[in-house]
Amino acid sequence: MTSEGPLKKTPLFDLHEELGARMVPFAGYAMPVQYPEGIIAEHKHTRRAAGLFDVSHMGQAILEGLDGQDPAVLIEELLPGDIQALAPGRTRYSQLLNDKGGILDDLMVTRRSDGPGLFLVVNAACKESDLAHIEGALEGRARLTRLEDRALLALQGPEAVNVLEELAPGCSELSFLEQQPMKVGEVDCLVSRSGYSGEDGFEISIPAARTEDIARALLENEEVAPIGLGARDSLRLEAGYCLYGHDIDETTTPVEAGLTWSISKRRRSEGGFPGAAIIQKQLEEGPPRLRVGLKPEGRAPLREGTELLEEGGDSVGVITSGGFSPSLGLPIAMGYLPPHLTEPGTAVAALSRGKEVPCHVAGLPFLPSRTASRAKK
Repeated sequence: MTSEGPLKKTPLFDLHEELGARMVPFAGYAMPVQYPEGIIAEHKHTRRAAGLFDVSHMGQAILEGLDGQDPAVLIEELLPGDIQALAPGRTRYSQLLNDKGGILDDLMVTRRSDGPGLFLVVNAACKESDLAHIEGALEGRARLTRLEDRALLALQGPEAVNVLEELAPGCSELSFLEQQPMKVGEVDCLVSRSGYSGEDGFEISIPAARTEDIARALLENEEVAPIGLGARDSLRLEAGYCLYGHDIDETTTPVEAGLTWSISKRRRSEGGFPGAAIIQKQLEEGPPRLRVGLKPEGRAPLREGTELLEEGGDSVGVITSGGFSPSLGLPIAMGYLPPHLTEPGTAVAALSRGKEVPCHVAGLPFLPSRTASRAKK
């Protein structure tokens, strides 16, 4: 139970328990944090073969314009991504912003190839507020349909394409950040070549009633193992990806977060999104702080909230994500530092349990990305 009532269950709840998952509360849902093999084994399996993640707690919705209006034009009032430039079936990562340029949430936006409008995927913890925000801001001009009857699976890893091709012939032809409707087995799904592990892989939007069928079919392949939230977090940290509510939040702009790449030249110039003046100024003059990678000395991970110090002991920043990297065999972290301390190799210290732990700034990602080709726009 939580203060908001009983935990929700995804369509795979019974399968998780059957597989021996340790279930924990997460974003109002009962979710698997790990399976009997453990987080490190799950992490390494995903990097080596293919991991299956239940991400059905995330929010899925369709946004359509009313009276012939293009929803891509409308949603650009709320985020800095170039959505108008998307061809059908193409996906873009962006951020919903407040009037100070702070990030309300990050999300994926796809121009649908199987119907009118945009397909949206938002984070679980923020999905109700995100969708209410979009609905309220575009009231009378757009219609938002929540896809409550759909689940979402992610298949990630170097063998993901070979595994899924057996059930969904043609998926190997998708390029990075491309989504198309296709059958997975006998089930009509939406398949996107995307994910949050730094590996090649797919996210599959499935009618909820058929989710377990597809999950079991994927798990029959010896290359596939079920993966919980613990390894999902360590994988995304190695990939240098932000976790909302930790590395980015309403006090963080996309420029500070190192997400400038997600703002196109047109949007930088034209503005027209919340906090545009602040973001344009940061783009021109530089932000007051930047997200960086960090490698502490020793073997002990540094956790979120750990204070960062420059030489001389002055407080200069804070760690926002930290943990042990199974791939590198050492602790890694991300945090924010003023611009003069962000060059890779720069020495700083972390104040952990009253002791200064030497660290140096590291480039992001910690591991080279192995996502599929970005050939298509």
